[in-house]
Amino acid sequence: MDIQAVIEEVSKVIRGKEEVIKQALTCFLSGGHLLVEDVPGVGKTVLALSLSRAMDLSFARIQFTSDLLPSDITGSSIFDQSRREFVFQEGPIFNNVVLADEINRATPKTQSALLEAMAERQVTVDGKTYQLPEPFFVIATQNPMEHYGTYPLPESQMDRFAMKISVGYPPPEVEKEILMGANPLSLVEEIRSVASHRDILQALEEVRRIYLSPEVADFIMEIVIHTRKHPEILLGVSTRGALHLSHCAKATAYIKERDFVVPEDVIDVLVPVLSHRIVAREGTNAEDLIRRILSEVKVPR
Repeated sequence: MDIQAVIEEVSKVIRGKEEVIKQALTCFLSGGHLLVEDVPGVGKTVLALSLSRAMDLSFARIQFTSDLLPSDITGSSIFDQSRREFVFQEGPIFNNVVLADEINRATPKTQSALLEAMAERQVTVDGKTYQLPEPFFVIATQNPMEHYGTYPLPESQMDRFAMKISVGYPPPEVEKEILMGANPLSLVEEIRSVASHRDILQALEEVRRIYLSPEVADFIMEIVIHTRKHPEILLGVSTRGALHLSHCAKATAYIKERDFVVPEDVIDVLVPVLSHRIVAREGTNAEDLIRRILSEVKVPR
Protein backbone atom coordinates (compact mmCIF):
# COMPACT_ATOMS: atom_id res chain seq x y z
CA MET A 1 0.00 0.00 0.00
CA ASP A 2 1.39 3.39 -1.04
CA ILE A 3 0.98 5.42 2.16
CA GLN A 4 2.41 8.60 0.65
CA ALA A 5 -0.11 8.47 -2.20
CA VAL A 6 -2.98 8.26 0.32
CA ILE A 7 -1.57 11.19 2.29
CA GLU A 8 -1.19 13.28 -0.88
CA GLU A 9 -4.77 12.57 -1.98
CA VAL A 10 -6.28 13.45 1.41
CA SER A 11 -4.03 16.54 1.62
CA LYS A 12 -5.83 17.93 -1.45
CA VAL A 13 -8.81 18.50 0.84
CA ILE A 14 -7.34 18.60 4.37
CA ARG A 15 -4.60 21.08 3.52
CA GLY A 16 -1.84 22.02 5.92
CA LYS A 17 -2.67 19.06 8.17
CA GLU A 18 -0.31 16.31 7.00
CA GLU A 19 0.55 15.32 10.58
CA VAL A 20 -3.15 14.85 11.40
CA ILE A 21 -3.61 12.68 8.31
CA LYS A 22 -0.58 10.57 9.29
CA GLN A 23 -1.98 10.12 12.79
CA ALA A 24 -5.34 8.97 11.40
CA LEU A 25 -3.60 6.53 9.04
CA THR A 26 -1.42 5.26 11.88
CA CYS A 27 -4.52 4.51 13.92
CA PHE A 28 -6.17 2.79 10.94
CA LEU A 29 -3.12 0.62 10.21
CA SER A 30 -2.81 -0.34 13.87
CA GLY A 31 -6.22 -1.99 13.66
CA GLY A 32 -7.65 0.37 16.27
CA HIS A 33 -10.27 3.12 16.26
CA LEU A 34 -9.90 6.89 16.41
CA LEU A 35 -11.43 9.53 18.70
CA VAL A 36 -11.29 13.07 17.34
CA GLU A 37 -11.94 15.63 20.06
CA ASP A 38 -12.31 19.11 18.64
CA VAL A 39 -14.63 22.08 18.21
CA PRO A 40 -17.27 21.91 15.44
CA GLY A 41 -16.48 22.95 11.90
CA VAL A 42 -12.77 22.14 11.59
CA GLY A 43 -13.04 19.27 9.10
CA LYS A 44 -13.55 16.09 11.14
CA THR A 45 -16.23 14.76 8.75
CA VAL A 46 -14.20 15.73 5.70
CA LEU A 47 -11.16 13.90 7.10
CA ALA A 48 -13.13 10.67 7.56
CA LEU A 49 -14.77 10.90 4.14
CA SER A 50 -11.49 11.74 2.40
CA LEU A 51 -9.69 8.77 3.94
CA SER A 52 -12.43 6.38 2.87
CA ARG A 53 -12.39 7.65 -0.72
CA ALA A 54 -8.60 7.58 -1.03
CA MET A 55 -8.61 3.93 0.09
CA ASP A 56 -11.79 2.98 -1.80
CA LEU A 57 -13.62 1.93 1.36
CA SER A 58 -17.35 2.08 2.06
CA PHE A 59 -18.36 4.95 4.34
CA ALA A 60 -21.27 5.75 6.66
CA ARG A 61 -21.92 8.69 8.95
CA ILE A 62 -24.07 8.28 12.05
CA GLN A 63 -25.25 11.45 13.78
CA PHE A 64 -25.46 10.56 17.46
CA THR A 65 -28.45 12.15 19.22
CA SER A 66 -30.26 11.50 22.48
CA ASP A 67 -33.03 9.54 20.71
CA LEU A 68 -30.69 7.31 18.67
CA LEU A 69 -31.36 3.61 19.36
CA PRO A 70 -28.85 0.71 19.22
CA SER A 71 -30.83 -0.78 16.31
CA ASP A 72 -30.25 2.47 14.36
CA ILE A 73 -26.57 1.52 14.40
CA THR A 74 -26.58 -2.27 14.14
CA GLY A 75 -29.71 -2.80 12.04
CA SER A 76 -32.80 -4.84 12.89
CA SER A 77 -34.93 -7.78 11.76
CA ILE A 78 -37.95 -6.81 9.64
CA PHE A 79 -40.79 -9.15 8.73
CA ASP A 80 -40.81 -9.95 5.00
CA GLN A 81 -44.41 -10.56 3.91
CA SER A 82 -43.45 -12.41 0.72
CA ARG A 83 -41.10 -14.81 2.51
CA ARG A 84 -43.19 -14.99 5.68
CA GLU A 85 -40.12 -14.60 7.86
CA PHE A 86 -37.95 -12.01 9.56
CA VAL A 87 -35.05 -10.70 7.47
CA PHE A 88 -32.10 -8.83 8.94
CA GLN A 89 -31.56 -5.34 7.51
CA GLU A 90 -27.98 -4.19 8.03
CA GLY A 91 -27.42 -0.87 9.77
CA PRO A 92 -24.75 1.73 8.96
CA ILE A 93 -22.21 -0.09 11.14
CA PHE A 94 -21.74 -2.54 8.22
CA ASN A 95 -19.28 -0.26 6.43
CA ASN A 96 -15.49 -0.10 6.34
CA VAL A 97 -15.26 3.43 7.72
CA VAL A 98 -17.93 4.59 10.17
CA LEU A 99 -18.05 8.18 11.40
CA ALA A 100 -19.77 8.37 14.79
CA ASP A 101 -20.46 12.09 14.94
CA GLU A 102 -20.79 13.61 18.43
CA ILE A 103 -20.74 10.20 20.09
CA ASN A 104 -21.26 11.72 23.55
CA ARG A 105 -24.73 12.99 22.62
CA ALA A 106 -26.22 9.48 22.58
CA THR A 107 -27.27 7.56 25.68
CA PRO A 108 -24.82 5.10 27.27
CA LYS A 109 -26.89 2.16 25.95
CA THR A 110 -26.47 3.37 22.36
CA GLN A 111 -22.80 4.20 22.89
CA SER A 112 -22.29 0.65 24.13
CA ALA A 113 -23.77 -0.81 20.93
CA LEU A 114 -21.09 0.96 18.92
CA LEU A 115 -18.29 0.16 21.32
CA GLU A 116 -19.24 -3.53 21.37
CA ALA A 117 -18.97 -3.58 17.58
CA MET A 118 -15.58 -1.87 17.83
CA ALA A 119 -14.26 -4.43 20.29
CA GLU A 120 -15.75 -7.62 18.83
CA ARG A 121 -16.00 -6.58 15.14
CA GLN A 122 -19.41 -8.20 15.11
CA VAL A 123 -22.96 -7.43 16.18
CA THR A 124 -25.60 -9.70 17.67
CA VAL A 125 -29.24 -9.08 16.80
CA ASP A 126 -32.08 -11.36 17.94
CA GLY A 127 -29.58 -13.96 19.08
CA LYS A 128 -27.75 -14.15 15.76
CA THR A 129 -24.20 -12.88 15.23
CA TYR A 130 -23.15 -10.96 12.11
CA GLN A 131 -19.52 -10.28 11.22
CA LEU A 132 -18.52 -6.73 10.30
CA PRO A 133 -16.49 -6.06 7.13
CA GLU A 134 -12.70 -6.00 7.01
CA PRO A 135 -11.18 -3.53 7.40
CA PHE A 136 -13.43 -1.89 9.99
CA PHE A 137 -12.50 1.57 11.27
CA VAL A 138 -14.55 3.83 13.54
CA ILE A 139 -13.83 7.55 13.76
CA ALA A 140 -15.79 9.03 16.66
CA THR A 141 -16.00 12.75 17.33
CA GLN A 142 -16.89 14.80 20.36
CA ASN A 143 -16.83 18.47 21.29
CA PRO A 144 -14.62 19.07 24.36
CA MET A 145 -16.22 22.43 25.16
CA GLU A 146 -19.92 21.63 25.17
CA HIS A 147 -21.39 19.55 28.00
CA TYR A 148 -25.12 20.40 27.93
CA GLY A 149 -27.16 17.40 26.79
CA THR A 150 -24.18 15.05 26.56
CA TYR A 151 -23.30 11.70 28.11
CA PRO A 152 -19.51 11.76 28.58
CA LEU A 153 -17.71 8.54 27.73
CA PRO A 154 -16.50 6.78 30.90
CA GLU A 155 -12.86 5.73 31.21
CA SER A 156 -13.62 2.11 30.27
CA GLN A 157 -15.10 3.26 26.94
CA MET A 158 -12.41 5.86 26.24
CA ASP A 159 -9.91 3.01 26.61
CA ARG A 160 -11.46 1.32 23.53
CA PHE A 161 -10.03 4.01 21.24
CA ALA A 162 -6.47 3.43 20.07
CA MET A 163 -5.77 7.14 19.63
CA LYS A 164 -7.27 10.52 20.43
CA ILE A 165 -6.33 13.48 18.24
CA SER A 166 -7.59 16.94 17.31
CA VAL A 167 -7.69 18.46 13.83
CA GLY A 168 -7.30 22.10 14.83
CA TYR A 169 -8.10 25.18 12.79
CA PRO A 170 -6.80 25.32 9.21
CA PRO A 171 -3.87 27.59 8.33
CA PRO A 172 -5.05 31.21 7.70
CA GLU A 173 -4.34 31.04 3.95
CA VAL A 174 -6.42 27.84 3.60
CA GLU A 175 -9.24 29.30 5.69
CA LYS A 176 -9.25 32.37 3.44
CA GLU A 177 -9.68 30.14 0.36
CA ILE A 178 -12.61 28.41 2.08
CA LEU A 179 -14.20 31.82 2.73
CA MET A 180 -13.77 32.64 -0.97
CA GLY A 181 -15.67 29.56 -2.05
CA ALA A 182 -13.30 26.57 -1.91
CA ASN A 183 -15.74 24.18 -0.24
CA PRO A 184 -13.76 21.17 1.14
CA LEU A 185 -16.77 18.86 0.79
CA SER A 186 -16.97 19.53 -2.95
CA LEU A 187 -13.24 18.81 -3.27
CA VAL A 188 -13.78 15.35 -1.74
CA GLU A 189 -15.39 14.28 -5.03
CA GLU A 190 -12.04 14.83 -6.76
CA ILE A 191 -10.13 12.41 -4.52
CA ARG A 192 -8.88 9.36 -6.41
CA SER A 193 -8.74 5.87 -5.00
CA VAL A 194 -5.04 5.02 -4.67
CA ALA A 195 -5.29 1.74 -2.73
CA SER A 196 -7.20 -1.45 -3.43
CA HIS A 197 -8.99 -3.59 -0.86
CA ARG A 198 -6.30 -6.23 -1.30
CA ASP A 199 -3.52 -3.64 -0.76
CA ILE A 200 -5.13 -2.54 2.51
CA LEU A 201 -5.59 -6.05 3.91
CA GLN A 202 -1.99 -6.85 2.98
CA ALA A 203 -0.77 -3.66 4.69
CA LEU A 204 -2.68 -4.51 7.88
CA GLU A 205 -1.11 -7.98 7.90
CA GLU A 206 2.37 -6.52 7.33
CA VAL A 207 1.91 -4.14 10.26
CA ARG A 208 1.02 -7.07 12.52
CA ARG A 209 4.25 -8.82 11.51
CA ILE A 210 6.53 -5.86 12.29
CA TYR A 211 9.17 -6.83 14.85
CA LEU A 212 9.01 -5.44 18.38
CA SER A 213 12.23 -6.15 20.27
CA PRO A 214 12.35 -7.03 24.00
CA GLU A 215 14.17 -3.73 24.62
CA VAL A 216 11.38 -1.67 23.03
CA ALA A 217 8.78 -3.76 24.88
CA ASP A 218 10.60 -2.97 28.15
CA PHE A 219 10.56 0.73 27.18
CA ILE A 220 6.80 0.60 26.66
CA MET A 221 6.26 -1.23 29.94
CA GLU A 222 8.38 1.24 31.89
CA ILE A 223 6.26 4.13 30.61
CA VAL A 224 3.02 2.28 31.39
CA ILE A 225 4.15 1.36 34.92
CA HIS A 226 5.17 4.98 35.54
CA THR A 227 1.57 6.09 34.77
CA ARG A 228 0.27 3.62 37.38
CA LYS A 229 2.63 4.86 40.11
CA HIS A 230 2.71 8.59 39.37
CA PRO A 231 1.39 10.66 42.32
CA GLU A 232 -0.54 13.03 40.03
CA ILE A 233 -2.32 10.22 38.16
CA LEU A 234 -5.41 8.62 39.71
CA LEU A 235 -5.85 5.97 37.00
CA GLY A 236 -2.92 4.70 34.94
CA VAL A 237 -2.69 2.99 31.56
CA SER A 238 -4.35 -0.43 31.21
CA THR A 239 -2.93 -3.52 29.54
CA ARG A 240 -5.16 -2.71 26.55
CA GLY A 241 -3.52 0.72 26.43
CA ALA A 242 -0.06 -0.85 26.39
CA LEU A 243 -1.16 -3.10 23.52
CA HIS A 244 -2.52 -0.13 21.56
CA LEU A 245 0.79 1.67 22.11
CA SER A 246 2.75 -1.25 20.65
CA HIS A 247 0.33 -1.62 17.71
CA CYS A 248 0.48 2.10 16.87
CA ALA A 249 4.28 2.06 17.15
CA LYS A 250 4.32 -0.81 14.62
CA ALA A 251 2.05 1.19 12.30
CA THR A 252 4.41 4.17 12.61
CA ALA A 253 7.36 1.95 11.68
CA TYR A 254 5.41 0.69 8.65
CA ILE A 255 4.68 4.24 7.48
CA LYS A 256 8.40 4.97 7.81
CA GLU A 257 9.08 1.86 5.69
CA ARG A 258 10.75 -0.20 8.41
CA ASP A 259 10.01 -3.78 9.46
CA PHE A 260 11.00 -3.22 13.09
CA VAL A 261 10.06 -0.75 15.83
CA VAL A 262 12.52 1.75 17.28
CA PRO A 263 11.94 3.82 20.44
CA GLU A 264 11.25 6.94 18.35
CA ASP A 265 8.19 5.18 16.88
CA VAL A 266 6.81 4.74 20.41
CA ILE A 267 7.59 8.36 21.28
CA ASP A 268 5.81 9.61 18.13
CA VAL A 269 2.48 8.10 19.21
CA LEU A 270 2.86 8.35 22.98
CA VAL A 271 0.60 11.35 23.62
CA PRO A 272 -2.28 10.50 21.23
CA VAL A 273 -2.33 6.88 22.45
CA LEU A 274 -2.03 7.43 26.21
CA SER A 275 -3.37 10.88 27.11
CA HIS A 276 -7.06 9.89 27.03
CA ARG A 277 -6.45 6.74 29.09
CA ILE A 278 -5.14 8.31 32.27
CA VAL A 279 -7.13 10.18 34.89
CA ALA A 280 -5.04 13.04 36.23
CA ARG A 281 -5.61 14.98 39.42
CA GLU A 282 -7.66 18.16 39.01
CA GLY A 283 -5.71 21.01 37.49
CA THR A 284 -3.16 18.73 35.84
CA ASN A 285 -2.94 18.32 32.07
CA ALA A 286 -2.78 14.67 30.93
CA GLU A 287 -0.65 15.40 27.86
CA ASP A 288 1.91 17.33 29.94
CA LEU A 289 2.06 14.44 32.40
CA ILE A 290 2.79 11.94 29.60
CA ARG A 291 5.61 14.14 28.30
CA ARG A 292 6.97 14.51 31.85
CA ILE A 293 6.94 10.73 32.35
CA LEU A 294 8.82 10.30 29.07
CA SER A 295 11.57 12.61 30.34
CA GLU A 296 11.92 10.39 33.44
CA VAL A 297 12.28 7.14 31.46
CA LYS A 298 15.54 6.03 29.90
CA VAL A 299 15.20 5.71 26.13
CA PRO A 300 16.96 2.55 24.83
CA ARG A 301 19.57 3.01 22.13
